[in-house]
Amino acid sequence: MSGERLDRFLANRGKGSRSVIKHIIKSGRVAVNGICIRIPEYKINEGDTVALDGNIVENEKYVYIMLNKPSGVVSSTEDPRDTAVTDIIGKEYKSLGLFPVGRLDKDTTGLIILTNDGAFAHNSLSPSKHVEKRYIAYVEGDVNDDTVKKFRDGIELKDFTTKSAELIIKEKKDGLTVAEVALREGKFHQIKRMFEAEGCKVVHLKRISFGKIKLDEGLDEGEYRLLDDNEREYVKAVSRGGAVQ
Repeated sequence: MSGERLDRFLANRGKGSRSVIKHIIKSGRVAVNGICIRIPEYKINEGDTVALDGNIVENEKYVYIMLNKPSGVVSSTEDPRDTAVTDIIGKEYKSLGLFPVGRLDKDTTGLIILTNDGAFAHNSLSPSKHVEKRYIAYVEGDVNDDTVKKFRDGIELKDFTTKSAELIIKEKKDGLTVAEVALREGKFHQIKRMFEAEGCKVVHLKRISFGKIKLDEGLDEGEYRLLDDNEREYVKAVSRGGAVQ
């Protein structure tokens, strides 16, 4: 972290937005090596100890961002034709090597995590971990109790039979069924294909959780924030090979 700005250091460790952190620093709540620093642009160096409200801020090299992905944005680091998820985040993160953990279809919205922590990405996407992902689906067609049972038992598609999935019918409105779907696998277009196999069509799909991380309802589409302390503890456990349920 040699020569890193104090406000950026704190922002990259989930202590708040840059504007909030500037206020925190100017109010005298931050100390470097035991000395109160009120200058957001103050440069800290390798080996410096930073404390916020008397608590040491752990020096971590990884960044974790929760993004509410809009429709039309692709889950990649770059794309010659479309906007990529990494195009949405601020320029202060551009040099950190962030990438999306897993993929959402171009027209699917909701939670996607950007990070530079390869161990977290690998462990959370490993088939042996069976991370649960939850979605809200808006569906045309007859979604009923029989559909719920078939999702639970597994649906035979052309190239594979799906593992057990949870389907909860939330409500019926405007000719659509609003349903919550939970998967522990994630094949290409899987939810859409499962409903299609039952004669239904998904007109909109939104991911609302990934493991224990839930989409922040305060984030509009296209908005993002750093994971908070509790969420970071979860991803650090996953990075060490812990449970992702």
